[in-house]
Amino acid sequence: MIPALTGADVPEPRALCLLLGGSAGSVWLLSRWFSRRRVRNKIEYARERREKALQSMEATRARLSEQHPVTNPSAILSLSLPELTEKLRGGALTPEMVLHTYMAKALEVTRELNCITDFLPECELQLQRLREQTNRGPLYGVPISLKDNHNYKGHDTTLGLIRNLERPASEDCVIVQVLKKQGAVPFVKTNIPQSMLNYDCSNPMYGQTLNPLDHKKTPGGSSGGEGALISAQGSILGFGSDIGGSIRFPCAFCGVCGFKPTGNRLSKIGLISSCPGQKSVMAMIGPIARDVDSLVTTMRAVLCEDMFQLDPTVPPIPFNDEVFFSARPLCIGYYETDGSTMATPSMRRAVLQTKALLEKAGHKLVPFKPPLVESSLFGLAMRGLLADGGSTFLDNFKGDRVDENLRTQVTTYSCPSWLKSLLSVLVRPLFPRLSLALQNTQGMSSVKELWRHHVEVEVYRQEFITQWRAHGLDVLICPILGPALTLGYPGKLSSAVSYTILYNLVDFPAGVLPVTTVTREDEEALKTYEGHHKDFWDKLLKKAMTDSVGLPVAIQCVALPWQEEQCLRLMKEECIEEDLIELKKKSSCYHNRPSLSKTERKALEEIRGHQKS
Repeated sequence: MIPALTGADVPEPRALCLLLGGSAGSVWLLSRWFSRRRVRNKIEYARERREKALQSMEATRARLSEQHPVTNPSAILSLSLPELTEKLRGGALTPEMVLHTYMAKALEVTRELNCITDFLPECELQLQRLREQTNRGPLYGVPISLKDNHNYKGHDTTLGLIRNLERPASEDCVIVQVLKKQGAVPFVKTNIPQSMLNYDCSNPMYGQTLNPLDHKKTPGGSSGGEGALISAQGSILGFGSDIGGSIRFPCAFCGVCGFKPTGNRLSKIGLISSCPGQKSVMAMIGPIARDVDSLVTTMRAVLCEDMFQLDPTVPPIPFNDEVFFSARPLCIGYYETDGSTMATPSMRRAVLQTKALLEKAGHKLVPFKPPLVESSLFGLAMRGLLADGGSTFLDNFKGDRVDENLRTQVTTYSCPSWLKSLLSVLVRPLFPRLSLALQNTQGMSSVKELWRHHVEVEVYRQEFITQWRAHGLDVLICPILGPALTLGYPGKLSSAVSYTILYNLVDFPAGVLPVTTVTREDEEALKTYEGHHKDFWDKLLKKAMTDSVGLPVAIQCVALPWQEEQCLRLMKEECIEEDLIELKKKSSCYHNRPSLSKTERKALEEIRGHQKS
């Protein structure tokens, strides 16, 4: 029999509330503790797995080195891609010799730069296939690195997110299949910023990748691991992806060459995105290499029947050598600044210096002003990327640790629409650009509004083409953000992508190549830099670019849609290429620099210690 409760036995309502509240709080705290512990365990697992992969890579390298010895590795590493392919096809070098030479260098490089996330042991199976083949493709025996977001059978495509751990791809993405059919040997995957919607290169799982030319600077992103590895000679050719400059930033920051084709010139089947379904801003894949010849060799190799068969949605247009080798003088547009992000002194000088060289070579240079860059950046590109208010992007971070470099973005996108709207009104008098950014991250209220937005993007694209044709342009040169920003700044400077995201919005092919380095005069002139708006973003950009003497500065080359060969022809112009060759001789590149100083090593240890904690 249950005894009846007397009045004295029943807790007072206030005490009962405190008891229940305390219990709920304890449950919440316990839940938070378990969640954080789960995330920490996942991150530790990812790091341990990466370490085992690198150990496996070292074992494979040692075995291949013993079986196929190389007396002078630096001679192999110094070869350009066309030179290397010639020696491989001629038999002067074997794929095994080249692979273990690049493996050794890649392992050395990643110990200092932290740019490799995974080893692909299947590279030995590819070597075996090459031995059995009689027909040697144009990329026969060439070791290739891949940005993390390229699916590779049996390996995770993480995007730096724990939700993607232990979800290996069921097959290679189409571009990897094509590369293998052309004889290439993929051997590593490389680091990216968490979720990839950022132009730094850091995530909680694998940590911060460093710029090989200056460890205080970012290598750029989101193909930052590729840029760092290739710049430091740990890979001769890589593939990245680009939705707002993600190939072009790392190339500009690390002093290498990269190319973003028109949106559907190469297959994107099997590439993973953090914002799938977004159509306003065109994402694309493309090659990264140390010189323009390598980009041309790669584009010529992959624009082949294999790709057109594997992905029938790609137009069956092979590389047009007639356009590429044409000697006809070009009408080249140029601009020094875009009216949104003021070019730094070194950016402006890079364009004007290249303009003078092109004029001297017999080309016609015409001033060009792209239409309404700032309104297109915020009202079209940003609004389209975040048409859902950022909810798809934010889904990536559920149950995960947010990287410090993305905290500003994630916090902003997480704010409710009403708050963004209110803040947009409040800050407009003092910070009009911030007001625009807040206004255009709220998302769209209906499908009708989204369709109207797509129409606006196409109208802008046609306006751009009309203006281009009115000037009679064949191609265009313009700045790209540079030199490399100090670590930690890209996440706070999303407005500075205006030079690159513009050509994803209008879907034009664009490439970058370094043409000069920051001088002491540039550094001195930067002290008076105020920007177009003189707001906190301009002040941050100035701060992020200081202390950059000797770092590379690139230009961007652009052509109309489907005119990849014309764009590459401009990049290959002898007057520009001579600058690139001279730059390589003068530049204190990673492979020529001495071992890290004590100060640099201490700074590197501090960065890695922070990542581990």
